[in-house]
Amino acid sequence: MSIDTLTGRFAALTLLFVALAEIFVVVPSVANFRVDYLQTRLEKAQIASLALLAAPEDENITADLESELLENAGVYNVVLRRDDVRQLVLSSPLPGPIVATYDLREKSTLSNAADALRLLFDRKDEVIRVIGAPVNHAGQLIEITLSTAPLRLTMVEFGVSVLVWSAGLILLTAALLNLAAQRLILKPIRRVISHMASYSDAPEDSRLIITPDARIVEVREAETALASMQTTLTQALKQKERLAGLGQAVAKISHDLRNILTTSQIFADRLEDSADPAVRKAAPKLVNSITRAVNLCETTLAFGKAEEPAPTLSRFDLRALVDEITEAEVLLSEGGEGAALVDFVTDISPNMVIRADRDQLHRVLSNLIRNARQAIEATGQPGTVEIAGTETDQDWQVRVVDNGPGLPQKAQDYLFKPFTGTTRKGGSGLGLAIAADLIRGHGGKLELLRTGDHGSSFAITLPRGALVENFGPE
Repeated sequence: MSIDTLTGRFAALTLLFVALAEIFVVVPSVANFRVDYLQTRLEKAQIASLALLAAPEDENITADLESELLENAGVYNVVLRRDDVRQLVLSSPLPGPIVATYDLREKSTLSNAADALRLLFDRKDEVIRVIGAPVNHAGQLIEITLSTAPLRLTMVEFGVSVLVWSAGLILLTAALLNLAAQRLILKPIRRVISHMASYSDAPEDSRLIITPDARIVEVREAETALASMQTTLTQALKQKERLAGLGQAVAKISHDLRNILTTSQIFADRLEDSADPAVRKAAPKLVNSITRAVNLCETTLAFGKAEEPAPTLSRFDLRALVDEITEAEVLLSEGGEGAALVDFVTDISPNMVIRADRDQLHRVLSNLIRNARQAIEATGQPGTVEIAGTETDQDWQVRVVDNGPGLPQKAQDYLFKPFTGTTRKGGSGLGLAIAADLIRGHGGKLELLRTGDHGSSFAITLPRGALVENFGPE
């Protein structure tokens, strides 16, 4: 069992706390035993003194009797103070000088513990004086002298006995605590670790996602967080697989689709020679649309690889680009141009020229404007889509604002994420993801300013500084 493991550290801490508990059990017990021992000696000495004082005054006790009384009391001398008179009642020769005096009437718990430890570690046999109060008020005080060797010996015996019994009880308690911790804490943690290891071997298998069922609140919270993370990761991996499959499928069809569109482009070019003025007018727009479709086919594989080509910058009139997009949207709106539900309003200065990739910005604005139109048409009520453009010394900003129903919460939570943010039946959710990626390629940002019952507002910001720095002077 290594100290670096949770089990090892728990065991080490248990042993440390057991040792501390032993100190707090043994030391006070030995200190109290010392006080009780000395108090017993005072009581025995008082009994011996009273027995002597009770004898008739004309009878003198023999030296052997006095020695026997002192030996039974375990002391050398006994002094009683009665009626303010100090009287040496029993006495015998002292083996040495008195080295310390202890008054049991004034000692505190801490001082008794300190005196007991000092006596245990002092191996010399010395003579000490002990003062106490006589029992049953048989005088003012009683004073005895005794040897420390017998006291130390009995204290050691008592301390060892307490140490053994308390250690046994504490170790049993610690073992039960360790067993309970192993079962109630470490076992659930090992279960979480086992689930993590199993899941890491096959993160695509949703059956390996942990089911939170721990009884401990903290462990259950950890299991819940782990289950949420595993669910999110599994879904992300499955989505990544779908994206990889999409990339492979697009790689197979992009070449053939490009050839088909190229052929269509050739036929569309011939429409410019048509005798019908309306056809000749629509032909350039058709050619441009097919050209963008060809370019889109050629770059779709790049999205499958999670990347877009770098923008090809040029100067162009933003108002003309927006008018081109709105004209196409009018043709696509329900009921034809004359019965369209959506009114397109353009608030862009005719002199506003920006520097960006025209085709990529066309894709972005087309997506935003089309989404706004379709959201309004879904309600069956007339609405307005406003495209506004502003510029400062730092950036250009284009806003697409509608008065449609707004975005639902799911779309807001997964905005700009492919395959997740769509709200239209049959939609893929790729439009906003591609748009955001294209704008990031310009060094700018696409963001949702607001959404609600009164409509939504998107903003495209293209910084001038980033473009100048990355692509040369304007």
